Amino acid sequence: MPSDQLAVLAAVGAEIGRVVLGKDRQVQQALCCLLARGHLLIEDVPGVGKTTLSQTFARVTGLDYQRMQFTSDLLPADILGVSVFDRNSNAFHFHPGPIFTQFLLVDEINRASPKTQSALLEAMAERQVSIEGETRPLPQPYFVMATQNPWFQSGTFPLPESQLDRFLMRISLGYPDERSERRLLAGGDPRAVLSQLRPLLNAEKIIALQNAVDAIEVRDSVLSYVQRLIGFTRQDSHYAFGLSTRAALALIQCAKAWAMLHGRDYVLPDDIQLVLEPVAAHRLTAAADAQGDGPDLIKRLLSQVPVVV
Repeated sequence: MPSDQLAVLAAVGAEIGRVVLGKDRQVQQALCCLLARGHLLIEDVPGVGKTTLSQTFARVTGLDYQRMQFTSDLLPADILGVSVFDRNSNAFHFHPGPIFTQFLLVDEINRASPKTQSALLEAMAERQVSIEGETRPLPQPYFVMATQNPWFQSGTFPLPESQLDRFLMRISLGYPDERSERRLLAGGDPRAVLSQLRPLLNAEKIIALQNAVDAIEVRDSVLSYVQRLIGFTRQDSHYAFGLSTRAALALIQCAKAWAMLHGRDYVLPDDIQLVLEPVAAHRLTAAADAQGDGPDLIKRLLSQVPVVV
């Protein structure tokens, strides 16, 4: 990987870290998701910095940014847009909704009804929107970062499997460590620093980096390891259903982006293991007679499937 690209990516992480303190791993995961042409879901309790991360990320990447607050009364047209009759021209004119942007923050996605949630499906999967019989392309690059509250909190609608599968990665910020929280308490609201952040990327640079990810080498031994991981979820009785081929492709693409972030032009089995949980945990469900959630199933997967056979 060219040293100038690696330096820019390191600078992006450092700039975001000025606001999002003590979360270097999650910042790298978010950047990995963008470089892999995916979409990111952040699940956590309110107040730990999910929205702050997205605002900081949008400013540093230099992308056009829109934010939508999802609520139970939100309608699909509020996201996609609507045609309005113009008396002067005696014709309907389409007014695009906030989905027509490069970086879309969907705040508290699981507070909206399933009908409204489904308005994002085509956009996230195909980078286009079909409205009133016409297909409209979305700006490129196109990146959705969504936050959601834990399912047990009031006023939430669980995301169906088809919606979850549109997210390349799901991460959690968690509470800050003691040192970072002390800095936050002593320094005040970190969002005050947002206006001082520099845009270090733009759409053209991001697309070039995404193309560079595609060129990362994945050797046959790594592909075999991925197939063993996927195959184990389909055969082991602890899993309600196995990972799909789409999940396998997502795992490889994320591992390629993770390798590039660490200055390599080839993927190691370690890269697969490091991105496995954020890529696969939200796609796995324990069987009815088994116990554990997504992270537990990932731990079982890593412990049972050998890297080399």
